[in-house]
Amino acid sequence: MSHKAGFVSIIGKPNVGKSTLMNALIGEKLSITNPKAQTTRHRILGIWNDNNHQIVFSDTPGILDPAYKLQENMMTAVESSIKDSDAILYLVEPAEPFNETLIEQLAKVNRPIVLVINKVDLSNQEDIEKRIDVWKEKLPAAEILPTSALHLFNTKELLQLLTPHLPIHPPYYDKDELTDRSVRFFVSEIIREKILKYYKKEIPYSVEVVVDDYKEDEKIDRIKAIIFVERESQKIIMIGQGGRAIKRVGTDARQHIENFIKKKVYLELTVKVRKDWRSNDRDLKEFGYS
Repeated sequence: MSHKAGFVSIIGKPNVGKSTLMNALIGEKLSITNPKAQTTRHRILGIWNDNNHQIVFSDTPGILDPAYKLQENMMTAVESSIKDSDAILYLVEPAEPFNETLIEQLAKVNRPIVLVINKVDLSNQEDIEKRIDVWKEKLPAAEILPTSALHLFNTKELLQLLTPHLPIHPPYYDKDELTDRSVRFFVSEIIREKILKYYKKEIPYSVEVVVDDYKEDEKIDRIKAIIFVERESQKIIMIGQGGRAIKRVGTDARQHIENFIKKKVYLELTVKVRKDWRSNDRDLKEFGYS
């Protein structure tokens, strides 16, 4: 049997479960997840393999109307991912409003589309069947599959739907690789995930995390990371009274990083102000969003 390999983009609105789905398909937590919207900022590749296939999944930021340059760059990443893909997973929730603009765009895309109705555990069979009928009219060329990424419902079936659409091609990555991203990237994402967990309102969206130094020793990895915020008032909130807030983030992040790299970690966090970085082209380029 000839080997098949291809790129599959996972698209959808914020907080629809794209990252949870990719993590479920890969069998490893690569993308951070959180009930807050806009958790994913970067396009993250996750790689699934069996003996005869390789699927390179692209977890993309949630589709939205951008309000500032960071979000504009995020939407550019989504558009690029769609153009580069061999197939598209369009992830929706059972009762979400129809995005007619996106539906029109997808109807013109000359590549396979699998419409994934996620979070079906929060609905009922009758409503799901009615929704499927409507989607068949909206995107008649798409294959439709109800799933629950959180509960691994129909995730294996989803892989079986995708493999026939892959072109004949040797693996793009080594078979033992799970992603194209570095350990430094995942460390910064883990720290950002803890900030999403512990802070409210605008704080998590005003934060960028940069791993400034990463030294590997035989028994322990020593990591220094900088948390950038946009205003002094945000820095005060990030640190908290007596440093308790930032210490909580550091402790949780360190434990998560240790589980991720299977090694002891010393983690040092510093908070700095980078005024209005989300709207500054130079800062966005420095942080890897260009």
